[in-house]
Amino acid sequence: QVRLVESGGGLVQAGGSLRLSCAASGRTYMSDVMGWFRQPPGKQREFVGAIKRNGGGSYYVDSVKGRFTISRDRAADTLYLQMDNLRPEDTAVYYCAGKMDFSGSSNWFRPPYDYWGQGTQVTVSS
Repeated sequence: QVRLVESGGGLVQAGGSLRLSCAASGRTYMSDVMGWFRQPPGKQREFVGAIKRNGGGSYYVDSVKGRFTISRDRAADTLYLQMDNLRPEDTAVYYCAGKMDFSGSSNWFRPPYDYWGQGTQVTVSS
């Protein structure tokens, strides 16, 4: 199994930045795609973006494109979500997730994901 632990959430003013981390351990070879999701208050969880662990590609939803960047430290097996120019509507619990992509298709980033962290709260004040 793959264990994922997020950190780095907090309270920030609109226009500010935060960087979330997701430390992976266990059988990390079972997860070649890593993604970030978020669940705003009172809403369903939504996909934010994903990256291939081998550095072969990334994908972002339109609402965060140009503001959020996903990266990874291969040596530390840690995934990051750099969030800049934050908006109040970015307020949510953020989760990292992992899966194996067997499709080899252009939809490699799409859910479902198999492994999940516990989530970290991000609150953006206006």
